[in-house]
Amino acid sequence: MTPATTADRSGVVIVGSVTADVTTFSTRLPARGETILGDEFTLMLGGKGANQAVAAGRSGARTSFVGCVGDDLFHDLVVNGLSDAGVDLAHLRTVPGPTGIAHIRVDASAQNDIVMVPLANAALSAEQIDEALDALAPTTSVLLTQLETPSALTAHITARGREHGMTVILDPAPAAPLPDDVWGTIDIVTPNETEASLLSGVAVVDAVTAEEAGRWFLDRGVGAAVITLAGQGSCVVTADGATVIPPFPVEAVDTTAAGDAYAGYLGAALANGSTLADAVRLATAAGALAVTKQGASPSLPLRAEVDAFLSTREAA
Repeated sequence: MTPATTADRSGVVIVGSVTADVTTFSTRLPARGETILGDEFTLMLGGKGANQAVAAGRSGARTSFVGCVGDDLFHDLVVNGLSDAGVDLAHLRTVPGPTGIAHIRVDASAQNDIVMVPLANAALSAEQIDEALDALAPTTSVLLTQLETPSALTAHITARGREHGMTVILDPAPAAPLPDDVWGTIDIVTPNETEASLLSGVAVVDAVTAEEAGRWFLDRGVGAAVITLAGQGSCVVTADGATVIPPFPVEAVDTTAAGDAYAGYLGAALANGSTLADAVRLATAAGALAVTKQGASPSLPLRAEVDAFLSTREAA
């Protein structure tokens, strides 16, 4: 793993998806073929890539985003949402057609389901990625990507990040099989328990099975696996062993984008020179705060909020 140690390379770049999130809130989710009445509706910036970029930007890190947005009525929603978080948009490309859309349904227990339609995200190209990473490499030490962009590009994204000496982080969501040679270009993989189970074939239900799944990733060349276990915290698996970073219990309102808050803060902390354990702890706090608010991008916390949250937990 290549740690971020020099101030001039303290930037983080996110290559990923961007969507307009259409979210409905209701007491429960409808059964198949059923229509129910909801309580609330929101329309805002989303997409795993954009959410992680906003989280990293709000953490105070120098953050750049590589992705595609449509030239439709949602274009300004995306651009304004990212720029308001301080994200560099020099490598966000506007393409003809509609912006990606995510339809999110949230119930009273804060659980959700999501249908994501890529649309403009499908226009992301190897050429766009190459141009962006070549330009950003001198000032950037961490690359963060996910699987909402064309899967054929994942190997290209991670390989180019590795060539530039960046710490490459893959958030494998939504989970999808990857060629074995991709894993060797990844420094840190951050699946949740469901994604770790699907990818490794190990049924992840606790820290013991999370460590087993983590070893599956390490055996294929990944530097470290950080498996999130919701209320059980995070299991960090490296060649030196496994460590559980405990969770911060909170009252959940909406779990949408909690994983993105976690990923964005993890990448930003590593770019700033934190150890992996310290970065995971910061990311855990950010993810916990995110579930206490409704919506995707609005729930992503500012660094001052995360620091205050950690301060109160340490004092307790």
